[in-house]
Amino acid sequence: MKNQLTLFLILFLFSVSSFAQQPTRWRGENSEAKYPVPDLLAEWPAEGSEILWHYDELGDGFSSPAFANGKIYCTGMEDETGYLNIFDENGTFEKKIKYGKEFDVNYPGTRPTPTIVGDLAYISTGYGELVCLNLTSGTVKWSKKIDDDFGSENLRFGFTESVIIDGDKVYFTPGGKEFNFVALNRMTGDLIWKSAGKGKLSAYCSPKLVQLPERKILVNHTADFIVAVDAKDGKLLWSYPHPNQYNIHPNTPIYQDGALFCFSGYGQGCVKLDLSEDGTSVTKAWSTEKMDNQMGGAMIVDGHVYGSGHKSRGWYCLDYQTGEEKWNSTEIGNGVIIMAADKFILYSDRGQLALVNPSTEKLDLISETKVELGSAQHWAHPVVHNGILYVRHGKSLIAYKI
Repeated sequence: MKNQLTLFLILFLFSVSSFAQQPTRWRGENSEAKYPVPDLLAEWPAEGSEILWHYDELGDGFSSPAFANGKIYCTGMEDETGYLNIFDENGTFEKKIKYGKEFDVNYPGTRPTPTIVGDLAYISTGYGELVCLNLTSGTVKWSKKIDDDFGSENLRFGFTESVIIDGDKVYFTPGGKEFNFVALNRMTGDLIWKSAGKGKLSAYCSPKLVQLPERKILVNHTADFIVAVDAKDGKLLWSYPHPNQYNIHPNTPIYQDGALFCFSGYGQGCVKLDLSEDGTSVTKAWSTEKMDNQMGGAMIVDGHVYGSGHKSRGWYCLDYQTGEEKWNSTEIGNGVIIMAADKFILYSDRGQLALVNPSTEKLDLISETKVELGSAQHWAHPVVHNGILYVRHGKSLIAYKI
């Protein structure tokens, strides 16, 4: 009996420890931005959604908040230096930790969302330095630079990748000829594998990790190609050409129903790629220049794709099987889409915040408000956590009751 009790306690403590160490992910679980909200309001008040709290001294940036350890983590830049701001979940500011030089040209401010695992934060700067930050001591545990360590070069608008952690690996896309994709030991920064990929520059994109029956694959968009490598060893599995005018592809691919949906702005539009069962090849199902979403993500619900268009400055609904357009609308400006329970939340580059019903007939607007706090561009992706909507606008982080 004593041995059984000891074994139970060991297993219990291991399971609690394992749960606590689950890494956060850009756009939530599976990077899909589909957030549970058990008691979602049917509509927002006429005067706009209630603001529970706001903090207006984040520093410059476009990154979203991450949630772990009962805390809120959000980066910001002050005087060319990047800081990780830490709050409790009531919005009380606790401290900020310096992590390195941040991007101070071409839309200055922080870019990627931090990835949190236990007491470690992984932050890639706009200058292409991946930093592992100890949250307890406030010191940098290790760092790697895309130029010095991987022989690559930075991008015109700054490096913009929120890294993926899986087990002992952190996946990173420096771009360039030799170290196009890398897997690093997340505790030490040591190289586990490297992949030349297609040898192109990175493209402002955060990768997608797909679990298949035979293997895990890592899919990311580089300057001219959608590329997939084996997550175990970095072996190139396939590539698909998908260039655009400026080599800017900030949207993480979406995996659903055995296919990848990949999309970007500047006229290129979107493509659905059917993925082989073993992940070693793709075939084009359809493509369209419509829904050329610049950086706002997309949502696949009940066999339809919803997202905005860069050229049209509005929104689309497409049939996921065929690419057929169901509707388009410019009622809300183009921007970011996320999902709270069974509703969409749209955040436009005009500062509009809208609650929308998924519909194949029209943009079914329920409620709309305006993000008045903060400054600079309305580009950060909103996040829902414990039934609260968080919107970052420049130096402000705003918590809305939804």
